[in-house]
Amino acid sequence: MKRNTVFLAWALFGSAAIAVAACSASPGVEDDDDGDGGRGSSDDDDGSTSAGFTDSTGTSMGSGCSDPSCIGANPQGNCDSGLSLDSADAMDGAKAIGICQASTPGGWGVIEANWVRSDGQPLQGGDGGIFGDGGTLEGGKGILSHFGNSITPREGSSLLALSSGAARNPADPGFYDPGGNWKDSIPHGTPSPYPKTSPSCSTQAGEAYDSAGLRLKLQVPSDAKSFSFNLNFYTYEYPDYICSVYNDFFVAMMDPPDSTLPDGNISFDSQGNTISVNAGFLQVCNEQTASNGVYFPCPMGPGELAGTGFDSQPNGSAATGWLETKAPVTPGSQVTLLFTIWDSGDGVLDSTTLIDNFKFTVDETATGTAPIPQ
Repeated sequence: MKRNTVFLAWALFGSAAIAVAACSASPGVEDDDDGDGGRGSSDDDDGSTSAGFTDSTGTSMGSGCSDPSCIGANPQGNCDSGLSLDSADAMDGAKAIGICQASTPGGWGVIEANWVRSDGQPLQGGDGGIFGDGGTLEGGKGILSHFGNSITPREGSSLLALSSGAARNPADPGFYDPGGNWKDSIPHGTPSPYPKTSPSCSTQAGEAYDSAGLRLKLQVPSDAKSFSFNLNFYTYEYPDYICSVYNDFFVAMMDPPDSTLPDGNISFDSQGNTISVNAGFLQVCNEQTASNGVYFPCPMGPGELAGTGFDSQPNGSAATGWLETKAPVTPGSQVTLLFTIWDSGDGVLDSTTLIDNFKFTVDETATGTAPIPQ
């Protein structure tokens, strides 16, 4: 059984108050939003995120260049209507997040697309886990027109879901409750250097199970200096399994990597925590005090959990709300992106990441992830 204690400190990331998770047995209430776990006034600068990171306002999508190699010659997004929920074509996964075109000589776009596990092997099979009833690994990917009662695509008609459980709405074929869906009893590998300890935790995560991913090799437009995408992470592990050996993780690995980062993952919080229940982004949840006495304000409330399957716990589960990740690229280069999620230590208590609104831009930016203003 998954067991862990929970500590939650409050910190500021940009202008939004977010929860930063860490492992501790010490209860407390953070009421000054300065991330120190105590009370009193704060001198924090509300306008900062990570160095060089800018929000989505004022972003230039093109340079006016009309050459086929440029962004402006090929409109981005809005090419994902009518895609199959369980499409075997990974190019449909690229379209679902907003990348419409395959690369052609002199142009830009997708060179290669694959549905994969966290170790890069094909996404297929699964033995139903130790209980024999958990479905297949292919069920960890899904192209959705909505998620739950209120989440709609950020662009176009569809979004991509990757899940350590079932990337489905409750009414979809192949849905399993996120509280107990183990798909494969054989562990998977992970991108190097994972699994690794989160900066906020002392517990080493276990082996990866029930992974799902989309790997894209891309030809970068000749005028693009960065790209961005939106993500929204849902987890059944809140609030009792923060900093546990069993945590689910989502990473967006870029190759070649950003030389300023410790590894290729470009989606992380202001403390360097990978997207998980340990990261400081969980805002969609039921306000409550956890078992170790820590208070969770949950500023966005639980509304966006409704109809997703993550509302099956009366007072549990959480989501981040929509986030934006940005990263720099070299114009005209080739990059490989691996979007993948997995469960550590076992295959139960699942998480799902929604991905959408991928864009190349002509703007320079540092790598970072921040909440999208509501």
